[in-house]
Amino acid sequence: MKSASAKFPLRVATASVVLVGAFSLFPGSFRAVAPVSAQTAAPAALQVAGPTPLSLTAADLAKMPRATATLTADGNTTTYEGVLLYDILVKAGVPFGRAMTGKPMASYLIATAKDGYQVVFALAEIDPMFSGAKVLIADKADGAPLPAPEQPFRIVAPEDKMHARSIYSLVKLEVVRLRP
Repeated sequence: MKSASAKFPLRVATASVVLVGAFSLFPGSFRAVAPVSAQTAAPAALQVAGPTPLSLTAADLAKMPRATATLTADGNTTTYEGVLLYDILVKAGVPFGRAMTGKPMASYLIATAKDGYQVVFALAEIDPMFSGAKVLIADKADGAPLPAPEQPFRIVAPEDKMHARSIYSLVKLEVVRLRP
């Protein structure tokens, strides 16, 4: 399912060159701002708040073990490629397996999209020693980069009967532990 902003798409007009006039006591004081396309922006990064905080770019994900998952929604089937959420959380220092028993069983993950849409996963449901759901953090769809509205990353939870947790425009993963 798409995040809440998908129901109300926004269209924004862009200009290739922007001139900003600054009026002051000095005549002719103008400054030119570089075209939007010429401005360099940092690559999009997925923020992971866990025992070992991470900031992962698409280049970082490309270096990790890859997996695929298929989602069928509204009669369309898409094959996504990316990294298992489990592998990202292990890299962030999240304890799994036997270390998950006891108080850590009350831990969960909040995933947040650009527009603020959030979903929750219990850590045990993605641990292979418990449920082992194969939740994917995707950066490709059908062999190509994700469509612009889904970038930078998308969660794909193919085992969910409803795809409300398969959110796009993912920007943050936060591990929460209820019981210290």
